[in-house]
This record gives sequence, structure tokens and C-alpha cells, in this order.
Amino acid sequence: MLPGSIPSPDPVWSQIALGPITIQTYALCLLAGIAAATVLTHRRLRARGAVGDVTLDVVMWAVPCGIVVARIYHVLTHLGDYTGPGSDPWEWVRIWEGGIAIFGSLIGGALGVLVACRIAGLRFWSFADALAPAMLLAQAIGRLGNWFNQELFGSPTTLPWGLEISPDAAMFPDGTPAGTLFHPLFLYEMLWNLAGVAVLLVLERRSVRRAAARVAAGLSPGPGLRWGRLFALYLVWYGLGRTWLEALRIDPTSTAPLGVPANIWTAGAAVLLGVGIFVVQGRRHAEPETSVYVPGREPAQEAGDAEPAGTRDDRA
Repeated sequence: MLPGSIPSPDPVWSQIALGPITIQTYALCLLAGIAAATVLTHRRLRARGAVGDVTLDVVMWAVPCGIVVARIYHVLTHLGDYTGPGSDPWEWVRIWEGGIAIFGSLIGGALGVLVACRIAGLRFWSFADALAPAMLLAQAIGRLGNWFNQELFGSPTTLPWGLEISPDAAMFPDGTPAGTLFHPLFLYEMLWNLAGVAVLLVLERRSVRRAAARVAAGLSPGPGLRWGRLFALYLVWYGLGRTWLEALRIDPTSTAPLGVPANIWTAGAAVLLGVGIFVVQGRRHAEPETSVYVPGREPAQEAGDAEPAGTRDDRA
């Protein structure tokens, strides 16, 4: 370990052998993040009137869809790694060898959530709002996997929290002297995401209090941070964070349209999409959201379940 630096784990910790089975530590971090997000989302949905294990039902659709599209996104933004002379045409399928992208998982996961919500009778935007802070929590936990893999680091730095990367690591930049320290982008994103969890929860709580005060004053409570507006803030927060992190990132094989890395384009699109959702949904829904269920799809009340707060005249 170099003085005043963050060490990377020994490569032996990047995977765990259980007999004939080898488990990647990165995969364990992702699973831990998914589990944490599922628990938090479940608690938030139940507090809003959802019944049963509907969160798990949605997750069972969202996770596989997210993984598939995450792989497709990674391949499309790193075509040089999978095409050209001598390349294996089936390499893009071998996801267990590494190579997925969070932005792809967001796109695929959203499609899975949309399908699952239609099946369960949930409002898509209600689930998205419940998921928003949980997504940031999951992404923060998942970034630990990048540390074990000695990846997701930025340009060289002399700062005391510079990250050590083994010269033998697959992502170590060619021509860089051994002992060079790098910006620990995985840590920056972890801290950014955890801060985002706190910001979203605080803003949501203030929104609820503001709505209650308006009702007490005889005014309409307004849409608050429902109808997808909290999820919109998630997109803005995460997109802004990824924009400046990607500007520091070393990723020589990434596709760069017009000289700008693909992930920066996607992060910018996430910010714009978030702003658009926030504005449009605020105009479409002047009234508060009163149920997480689509009108007419409220489930029968079961013993021990929370009372759904739905009304049949709500807009989907």
C-alpha cells in the first residue's frame, strides 16, 4: 500500500470458489444491492397502500430484463471489443465474463417494471416513485463490485485518496507507470448515490408536510412528488452525477459519438428526461395521488394487508 492512498483488494477476492462453482464478488455486490432495493421499495409501497408481495412480483420481471439490456448496451458502446478480425462472434453472449452497463439496466429494468405493473394493476409511476431512492441505494452497493474488480477509476491523481490499481489489472492504462494513483470513481459514485438517497427522502418528506399545510389552509395539496416526479428527480440527480464522473473516467474502448463518450450522452438524456417528466406530470396531475393501483384493479383486502387508498375516479 502506498502512503496516502486507497488500496485495491487482492485479485483473489474478486471471486469465491465453492467447489466446482466460482462466484464473482461483483455479482454478490449486485445481488446485495438488488436485495436492499427490494426491501426498501416494498416498505415504501406498503406504506402507500400496496398489498401482498407485489414488489417481489415486479422485481422478478425487472431484474432479468435489466440484465439483458445492460449487456446489450455495453456491447453497443464497446463494439471494438466484440468486432473486428479474430473476434469471437459469440463473445457478446458470455455475460458471465463481465461487461454490463447501469444505463442499460435502467432501460431494461424500466421495460420489465412496465410489463409487471400492467399485470399487477399497479400504476407505473407509483412504483417508480417508491423505487427512486432504493435505486440509488442499490447502485451505491453495487459499485463495491467495481472496487473488487479494480475497474471504474478515473484519470491519474496525486490526491491523498488516490486509488491503487495493479499494473496487471485488465483495465490498467497502457504506458502508465506502475504506482500511479487514480481517481476512485467507484467511491465518488457511491457517495453521490448515498447523498442522493438522503436528498430524495428529505425532499419527499418536505413535500408531504407542504401538502398537509396547504390542505389545512383550505387549498389543494397539488401533485407533490408523486405521479413519477420523485423518479424524475432521481433521473436528474443520477444523470448529473454520471456526467461529471464520466468526464474523469478512463475507458479507451468506449464509443464516443462526436468525440463525447456514449455514457455522457446517455447521462445528459437522463437529465433532460427527468426534467421533462417532472414538468409534464406536474401539469397533467394537479391533484394528489391517492392510490398506487390503476382504477378498477385494486386487490381484495387480505388479513394483515395495508388498506389500499385507491378511488375509482383516479387517472392512471
